[in-house]
Amino acid sequence: MEPITSILTIIAGLFLRLAIPIAGTLLLVYFLRKLDAHWQVEAERTPIIIEKVECWKVKGCSEEQIKNCRGATSPLPCWQAQRLPNGYLQETCLSCEVFTNAPVPALKIEPRRM
Repeated sequence: MEPITSILTIIAGLFLRLAIPIAGTLLLVYFLRKLDAHWQVEAERTPIIIEKVECWKVKGCSEEQIKNCRGATSPLPCWQAQRLPNGYLQETCLSCEVFTNAPVPALKIEPRRM
């Protein structure tokens, strides 16, 4: 009887030590993936309309500069189109008059859907 009790104790210990944390992690992954899918659908559903400031007119750029500028050809504001590869804004954009005078987007609160 003693060996059976020992084996059951070891199995119960392994279950408590391994199976429950793994199940909790899998459950968390499931819910986070559902949340991510919900956010992706929501992002596709509500496009953000941005009124683009024509920065090349404000800064007085030449025709050649406008042709080579990503901000002039992109539908995004110039500081968004010229972001660095790591996502940071360029130093010149931070002090630019167009960027500092841009309107701050207002948060639109919608009623919750159940």
